[in-house]
Amino acid sequence: MSTATPTLIPFDDRDGMIWLDGKLIPWRDAKMHVLTHALHYASAVFEGERAYSGVIFKSRQHSERLKKSAQILDFEIPYTVEEIDRAKAETLKANNLTEAYVRPIAWRGSEMMGVSAQKNRIHLAVATWAWPAYFSPELRAKGIRLCMAKYRRPAPDTAPTASKAAGLYMICTISKHQAERDGFQDAMMLDYRGQIAEATGANVFFVMNGELHTPKPDCFLDGLTRRTVIDLARARQLKVIERAIMPDEMGKASECFLTGTAAEITPVGEIGTYKFTPGKITHTLWDDFQALVRKPA
Repeated sequence: MSTATPTLIPFDDRDGMIWLDGKLIPWRDAKMHVLTHALHYASAVFEGERAYSGVIFKSRQHSERLKKSAQILDFEIPYTVEEIDRAKAETLKANNLTEAYVRPIAWRGSEMMGVSAQKNRIHLAVATWAWPAYFSPELRAKGIRLCMAKYRRPAPDTAPTASKAAGLYMICTISKHQAERDGFQDAMMLDYRGQIAEATGANVFFVMNGELHTPKPDCFLDGLTRRTVIDLARARQLKVIERAIMPDEMGKASECFLTGTAAEITPVGEIGTYKFTPGKITHTLWDDFQALVRKPA
């Protein structure tokens, strides 16, 4: 069995097209200056979306959230929700993709360099690329392993937690790197109060006594996949409880899974010292989710 490390294809050196500020351009030409405000001050917002069979799942809701995230960061994206939706569809088509990840991102440019940047031009780009399953079938079968993260999700009065802002993800990157170095696939983050919050890029659900429990998203993003899963669970007559969950309550859960655009529905087998077994509820919701995203338009 080969143990060779797969060759990474850098994201700045690929074939294809990227939509940038109103037009499609060659992938390698989509560049910005080193003194761009977003690079220095994290003034950027983005979305993570998936296309299934050529259709972007909940495209409009993602575009609406992108616009709202920008407003929270005190800038206005100079395109309507409809124009953003069209840009995503055009980029997907230009790259001849049907199963893909879709990444729109908006950011402040390089006109002013400093904390204040009120006259900076606002840019918008959309990229799409092929993205296979986030975890292998073997990992999905037994559930991924998570450690507990050192960093906590901040309080709403200390950071723009209702936005999908680039700067909010640095503690996620640090936490996931440490988890992977320690042999885990991800890390579970607490919030500023010490309650269960989310993984580094996905929301979390627990099955307790046949009911679905999930943290109330009052200081982290209320994921669109999270909302979809809640709707699917209720359609199955499953009771869904959104509440504060303390870490020691994980001992009461029989099943656990993550939800997100990249993760979709990912079973969890372990969080720290707590063990779970992917079971009927997790598998049923996975099947329902796949049926939904691949339903003919």
